[in-house]
Amino acid sequence: MDLSVVMPAYNEGEHIYQNLLETDRIISGFCDSFEIVCVNDGSADNTLSEMERAAGQCPRIHIVSYTPNGGKGHAIKSGVLAAEGDKIAFLDSDLDLSPDHFEDFLKHMESEKADVVIGSKMHKESKLDYPPMRKFISFGYYVMLRVLFHLKVHDTQTGIKLYRGDLLKKIVPDVITKGFAYDIELLAVANEMGAKIIERPIRLVFTREAGFSRIRFKDIWQVFKDTFKIKKKVRRIRKEIRKNK
Repeated sequence: MDLSVVMPAYNEGEHIYQNLLETDRIISGFCDSFEIVCVNDGSADNTLSEMERAAGQCPRIHIVSYTPNGGKGHAIKSGVLAAEGDKIAFLDSDLDLSPDHFEDFLKHMESEKADVVIGSKMHKESKLDYPPMRKFISFGYYVMLRVLFHLKVHDTQTGIKLYRGDLLKKIVPDVITKGFAYDIELLAVANEMGAKIIERPIRLVFTREAGFSRIRFKDIWQVFKDTFKIKKKVRRIRKEIRKNK
């Protein structure tokens, strides 16, 4: 299988049925061999039954479900472990970012021989309709990651990414973060392993009226705490790599 698209969802019952079928429709226009791994992250609404309704209409939709809610990082990890594609992508289930980005990502992964392709809000060609506060937070992450991890990417938090499957399968079993910092951990470890990471422009229309309220101050604080845990982990990896040279 060429591509697995992991879509984590928490309390997305209102839209998940339509969004899964729309994702399948769009990706089938440029990829013949793919699956959609939708992950129900302990939702309290009808997300699971709506996923099952979509899977009943489309055999390419596969469901991972568990309780209780484990956080976005845990959902991504669960989806990756179930994925079978040579390349594994992440896509937010609200479809603020269209699945059609993956056509460009796949082409550039091939042409630039990249191991990871990430969407970047800071790319000069990106087109954004995005709250100023989130722009501020994204810039803060960028500065922090340059200082802590020497990551030469501008935006780790955009919810659309493409990884070489074998690389991601090596990283995911040892992931230590379960929340929003999982993106940082995956990219920081991939970077230490010598992966080539490239950024591509995105088109983003922020559709959630109260979307920012989903990210609370304690979530932001947790990201900062997790980031320093990741820093310790990266140091250990760096020492192991040097020892084995």
